[in-house]
Amino acid sequence: MNEKNSQKIVILATGGTIAGLAQDTRAPENYQSGQLGVVELMNSVDTATYEVVTEQLSQIDSKDMDDHLWRTLAKRCAHWLAQDCVQGLVVTHGTDTLEETAFFLNVVLPDDKPVVLTCAMRAANHPESDGAQNLQDAFDVVASGSAAGVLVVCAGQVHSGHEVQKTHSQRLNPFTSGETGPIGWVRDGIFERLREPSKPGVRDRLPSLDKVLACEPWPQVELLMSHAGTRGSLVDAMLTNNPPDGWVVAGTGNGTLHHSLQLALERAQASGAVVVRTSRCAQGGVQSRADDVFRHAGLMTAVQARVSLMLELIETKKGR
Repeated sequence: MNEKNSQKIVILATGGTIAGLAQDTRAPENYQSGQLGVVELMNSVDTATYEVVTEQLSQIDSKDMDDHLWRTLAKRCAHWLAQDCVQGLVVTHGTDTLEETAFFLNVVLPDDKPVVLTCAMRAANHPESDGAQNLQDAFDVVASGSAAGVLVVCAGQVHSGHEVQKTHSQRLNPFTSGETGPIGWVRDGIFERLREPSKPGVRDRLPSLDKVLACEPWPQVELLMSHAGTRGSLVDAMLTNNPPDGWVVAGTGNGTLHHSLQLALERAQASGAVVVRTSRCAQGGVQSRADDVFRHAGLMTAVQARVSLMLELIETKKGR
């Protein structure tokens, strides 16, 4: 009989497709997220000799992720990571905003223990559901003892929390880490590392977790996209009614903006808002230009840049 491991692994559940159920399994694509509780999800996982602690933080479709739940999730992660008896955490999450949550946690949490986010593209009662295997893989990565920091596990791949992007709406493997690829694989319960994560492309002055948790409300940062025929009227309308503290704009190519949107965002910047430009292209990021009016986010995606700017505004006390 195997001796019980003295270390605990904590499972924090937020809902998502991994906990979803279809009313009719003959039409499994029509399902509702966040129906199964974390205890039911863990019934399919071989936890080996580890003691498992579970917490149900929410039951949402991750499209509805918000600042309040991020605050709760970060607080519970920090609580458990501080316990000497805890080896690491698994977080179940929907795929739609997983990359934003992973980036946020990667910035605010310590990186000495693993926090592994996992998910599913098919509901739990789909005839070919992928959630149980993803959850097992995530558990095995934490149990390996060789993982640390915020990671994402899906379809056998392991991604760094600040590199991962959802780039496909249907595939069982919807995530990518761009040109560098995943940092590792999970094969037959074994975590195989391929490379070390790149250094996060975030600014130096970011707030402590205590400061993030104490800030209420968080700064408002809006996300825009530049496209053919863009008008700046939306920006101007918001400037006269509840203007945000910051703007992130996904520009064309190297973060270039339609002239109407450019002028409107210049007006927003002149009013005191911080404007950051990114690219709507999936890879390549943005670089400095001789005619820069706004700062840019480098290799960060638009949604990552939004999280980064929101945290920066918390640190610099420019929030509302």
